[in-house]
Amino acid sequence: MTICTLCQCTTGRRRFSPFAALVGYDDAVAETARLTDSRAVLTEDEMSELNANLNRLLDSLDERPQVSVTYFVPDEKKSGGKYVEKVGVVRIFDSYSQELVFKDRFRINIQDIFKIEFKGEC
Repeated sequence: MTICTLCQCTTGRRRFSPFAALVGYDDAVAETARLTDSRAVLTEDEMSELNANLNRLLDSLDERPQVSVTYFVPDEKKSGGKYVEKVGVVRIFDSYSQELVFKDRFRINIQDIFKIEFKGEC
């Protein structure tokens, strides 16, 4: 009986492990198949409602209301992005960077906001 020095098998036959002929090909295919959302264009009524809720939030920052903010996050690799929801208490509005700053220091630029809802209301 002979022992193969490459794979230590007893048959003496060489075994070849599979390999990807094109490095990164599977990743490129997966990236192409990944779907992104396009940024929605708000209607005049939706923009008016968003502005009203933003002003209401800014007027009530001292009361620390809990809000749900839906905002757009651009994709780093391709056009489009996704909508994400952040629930929490807004601590301040940074007028210099135009961002809502949450209690946990998370920041959302107001240009990316799609919707603001107040939690705990009927």
